[in-house]
Order: sequence, then C-alpha cells, then structure tokens
Amino acid sequence: MKVEQIYTGCLAQGAYYIESKGEAAIIDPLREIKPYLTKAEQNGATIKYVLETHFHADFVSGHLDLARSTGAPIIFGPNASPSFDAHIAADGEEFRVGDVTIKVLHTPGHTMESTTYLLKDEHGKDYALFTGDTLFIGDVGRPDLAAKSDLTQEQLAAHLYDSLRNKIMPLADEVIVYPAHGAGSACGKNMSKETSDTLGNQKQTNYALRADMTKEEFVKEVTDGLLPPPGYFPMNVQMNRDGYENIDTVMQQGLQALTPDAFEAAATETGALVLDTRKPQEFAKGFVPGSINIGIDGGFAPWVGALIPDVKQPILFIAEEGREEEVVTRLARVGFDYTFGYLKGGFVAWQAAGKVADKIQSIPAETLASLYEQDKQIYIIDVRKPGEFSSEHLTPALSKPLDFLNEHLAELPKDQTLYIHCAGGYRSMIAASILKARGFDKLVDVMGGYAALKSTTLPRTNFVCPSTLS
Repeated sequence: MKVEQIYTGCLAQGAYYIESKGEAAIIDPLREIKPYLTKAEQNGATIKYVLETHFHADFVSGHLDLARSTGAPIIFGPNASPSFDAHIAADGEEFRVGDVTIKVLHTPGHTMESTTYLLKDEHGKDYALFTGDTLFIGDVGRPDLAAKSDLTQEQLAAHLYDSLRNKIMPLADEVIVYPAHGAGSACGKNMSKETSDTLGNQKQTNYALRADMTKEEFVKEVTDGLLPPPGYFPMNVQMNRDGYENIDTVMQQGLQALTPDAFEAAATETGALVLDTRKPQEFAKGFVPGSINIGIDGGFAPWVGALIPDVKQPILFIAEEGREEEVVTRLARVGFDYTFGYLKGGFVAWQAAGKVADKIQSIPAETLASLYEQDKQIYIIDVRKPGEFSSEHLTPALSKPLDFLNEHLAELPKDQTLYIHCAGGYRSMIAASILKARGFDKLVDVMGGYAALKSTTLPRTNFVCPSTLS
C-alpha cells in the first residue's frame, strides 16, 4: 500500500494518491492532472477511482479532466447532485483498490455533501482518514460555505458537531488524519501549519474535539469570528458541481504572447484587467498604467480570488520571463479561465517600445518614522487582516484590510498622502496598485511592512489578554 500527500503550498491544499496492487485512487485532485497521470504511469498503476470529499469552494478540482483521461468514475458522498455523471455513494459504502478498502463516511456540516474516506489496510485495519474540509489539523471546516443550502451556519455547525462525534471521534487514536487544507486556507479559521496528524493527538489538542464540549458550545466557537468568504468561492463551487473548460484549452488561450502594441490594444478592446505578477519592488519601479500587482511568489491565487470576485473577468498579464505557464496554471486552479495572453518580453519590452509607464514611491520604515515626527496627522494605512491588526499595530494607523479594500475606497482621502504597509511588503503593494488604478495618486508604500516598522520609534499598541490585567 502506498499513500502520498501531494501538497500545494500556494493553496494550502492536499490531494492524495493511494495505490495498492497496481490500482490507484485520487482524492481531491487539483485542476492540472498531469502529476497524477505521470505518477500512476511510473508506478505501473491504473487510476480506478477519483474521489471528491465535497464541492470545493476555494479551488477548481481536476475530477472531470482526470475522469475523462482515465475512464475512472467520480465518487461523491450522499447529498451531492453534480451536473455530470458520477457515482453518489451511500454512507458506509466501500471501494476496493488492490488489497485495500476505502469506506465512505458521510460527515455533513462544512457542507451537506461533505464526506470523509476511511482507508483500511490489507488486513482490514483502519489506517487513515481523508477528512476533506470536515476536520483540519487544529481546526474544523467553516460551516458557512454550503451551496444552495436552506440551513443557517448555526444549523450546519450543529450537523458538523454530530458528524465529528458520531463518525470520526469513535475511530482509533492511531488513525492518521489527512485533511484537504492546512494553514493559509480560507476554509477554516485557525488551521495548523502541520498537514497530517494522528486522530488521538487531535482529540487532545483540537479545540473542536474536546470530549466535554456541548453542541451549543461547539456551535458558538465554530461560528464566532468568521469573516466573509472570498467572493470567488460560489463560482468555484458552481464549476466543481456543473463542469468547466478543459485545462488544455485554458492553457492554450492564456499563453498567447502579445507584442506591446497588441497587448495595449487587447486591453482596450476587451476591457481586460492587467495583472502584473512581478515582485512588489520591481513593480514599484515601473508598470503598465492601471495594472494591478499580485506577485506570483506570494499567496497569488487566493489573493486573485479575493480581490477579483468575477472569475469570468478577462485578464492579460505580465510575468517574469519563463513563468508565464505558471501564472496561467495558478489562475486556472481557482477558476480564472479567461486569461487571453501575456506581454511578450515583459515590462522591459513595454519600456523599449516607448510606452507610457507609471510607478509607486516606496520608502524604508525609518523614513516613515521621521515623517511622523514632523507631522503626527499623516495617514498610515494598515492593510493586514483584522486579527493581525488587533494583536499589534502602529497607534496612528487605520485598519483597512486588503481583503475588503474595494469596499472602503470612499473612506480614504484622495487629497492626502497615504502611507501603506502590511506585514512584510507583499500585500501593501497590491493595495497601492489597486488604489493607483482607482485614481489615488498620493501613495507611498512602506518597504518591509510591520516587521520593519516594529524596530522604529513609531508608537505601537499591543493587545493584552484581559486575564493578565491587574
């Protein structure tokens, strides 16, 4: 028996490859299916099943393309109603893969079709549990993402409580938990950076699995502090449920190399969003006017999804040479299939063609501290998440989280210089580029973000736990 977790860091997503005696099953595959096909071919195995734990909201699964390529049936748990051929398994149904067995455990709560898969080894012993978004390491799935559900998040949380206690917690402590996500995913609140653990350890350390926890306490804790999900989530659910374009077609369309003139004309004619995927400080030195910077080396795909709510938005992009395919692939993973080409030769070619360029001023943290000493009324904008801000922040800073920046543009003065920072510099440049594209001209990015600002003389506010107050 072989069990392999195929983890994709930028999405904090885990897909799984299970193999026994020349047969394989794939659980929650990513959009690009070549790695799974290659792995099976190299091992001399046939992919027998494609199993889905639920209709994913944060990425487009590769279940359809993988089924088309292999002939393997797609398996969903109870309550799923996809628009394509799939086997809707019954609770407790079992599937043989070589000498091992995969048992369906219906665990509604995150969504009503959510299902976990229990892997039994060659001797019939429970070995591992693939929990999807039902149980994470250190957390559980948020109960507010169900598609077309008449249930409230509190009612879904109550279902989740029952699923955990009736289906998962009775299993043996040595069973390995393999979730669909780790830290960084928006599908939970406080996931661990670890991507697997024993169920026994989770019973001891995961707040949601406390033995003495009542259903009412569980519902309150699981639903408390939930931020609105990213705008692209419903569209990804729809694509996973109703179908999507073949990944090869999306790649071919997105990898069209356009000269500066053709790129400029395409942007004008299609109303495409121009996405610059270079490093923040490279972008600051010069960029195509109106373009938005979301660097490929950060949380690229989730930030695209959070800030561009319409997955059908036409996109043209600028990338470092040799990384164009990576950009299109990562956009497609979260359902952005309407990429129509990239700037051939990158921004260097744009400059060489004599095209108009724009730039954003960027200053060190120490310079901001000096400016504050001269004028205590300057506008400092902190675009980190609310939790980051509340734990520690510059006293004079205004909290405007990047996730919801588009909703707060009217609150920011265009006649004042805005000094923007995040934790390290990645998000602040995204925010600055968005504001620049929206007509804000007085913008200054703070290099190094809060990590650098902490060592200056700027006044700071630290969160103090009430229990420590005298």
